Amino acid sequence: MGNSDSAAQVQSVDRAISVLELLAQGEAGITEIAGELGVHKSTVSRLVSVLEARGLVEQLGERGKYAIGFGVVRLAGAATGRMDLTKLGQPVCQTLADSFGETVNIAVHDAGVAINITQARGSAAVSAVNWIGQRTPLHATSSGKVLLAYLPADERARLVSLPLDSYTEKTVVDGAQLLTELDAVASQGFAACFEELELGLHAVAVPVRGHRGEVVAAMSASGPSYRLSRQRVEEIVPAMSTAAADLSAQLGYFAG
Repeated sequence: MGNSDSAAQVQSVDRAISVLELLAQGEAGITEIAGELGVHKSTVSRLVSVLEARGLVEQLGERGKYAIGFGVVRLAGAATGRMDLTKLGQPVCQTLADSFGETVNIAVHDAGVAINITQARGSAAVSAVNWIGQRTPLHATSSGKVLLAYLPADERARLVSLPLDSYTEKTVVDGAQLLTELDAVASQGFAACFEELELGLHAVAVPVRGHRGEVVAAMSASGPSYRLSRQRVEEIVPAMSTAAADLSAQLGYFAG
């Protein structure tokens, strides 16, 4: 592809975005759009037809004006989803933290790591660590294991095949062993970590789903091993799963 072809494509993308920005202010016809952009009507017709085929604009009536399409809502939803997750997730985390007395976080998958986006501390939380914005390994955290477990199989296999760092003697660094554990996580609906990231730290996490049913985040509770025992972990999973289902419903997901 020559530079002129490449430049023309970039110009077309720029004009297409201009069309969307113009229609975001209100419906308009081909002639009106062409006048606003200072281009030929035939150029606008081509741009609009492509945008319409992708659901980003729609024609009102057979020969009517054009308006922003519902495809834009789908794209916007992907961006607002994380903002909604943080805003809606905070009170859910706080309620659980108050109930358990432990630290409760929400984390999302980003480029092979888990990033904590929300945190609430309970009355018994001994650590003052602020995990918000912290990047943590997928294979050595309860949230990370949940996020891994629900990835498409090929992506999960790719990430597990990478070198797995050891943080304590209990970190699972064998890929096959980790994949077996992830299958169990997906079937039981929660993941637990017992001193795999830090000695003396236990955690348990459950999935949070988006409006299409995909897992968009993991909600975890963590605390010292002497208080958040294996038995205690099993005891709090139902309350965490219920809270995660409530949050998922707020994000537009309703289990069938």
